[in-house]
Amino acid sequence: MVVLADSTRLAPPVVAPADERAARRTLRAQIARLERELGAAVLAAFPHVTDADVQARAAAVHGPRLLGLGELERVRDELAERVRRAHVVVARRAELEADSRALLEEMLRDPARHRHVRLPLADLGEHGCGAYLVRPRLGIVGRCMGWWQVKLSSGCPRPAPA
Repeated sequence: MVVLADSTRLAPPVVAPADERAARRTLRAQIARLERELGAAVLAAFPHVTDADVQARAAAVHGPRLLGLGELERVRDELAERVRRAHVVVARRAELEADSRALLEEMLRDPARHRHVRLPLADLGEHGCGAYLVRPRLGIVGRCMGWWQVKLSSGCPRPAPA
């Protein structure tokens, strides 16, 4: 027991048993690994996937504190769920991009079969707000003659006049 100069007594410091310290160390290592994995998953699909897409509801924390074993396990489990959701979102995004690339190849191979199809660059995983469009060549004449072409739009649409 610690006695201060003003005769106030403090409780003796609580020392965790060795096995609890080992469990804490293991849980902290697991949490660190899961955080790295979550960061890598979000970074791999950025800017199309963000941490907000896989965010878990965070409990309100009031001030600094030392987490107990139960709380560390809860943090680890929530983080594991976020990592799982991130992998699902990344897999869906990869599937969308692969399907979009296949569609673009089909559009380029046979534009007449894909009349008026619009494929945004974002669906291909590219930056910008342009899109591939299948349009008739030479306007109404090309439409009547069956002359179709794939064009890449020049970019973002103009802002509406104020």
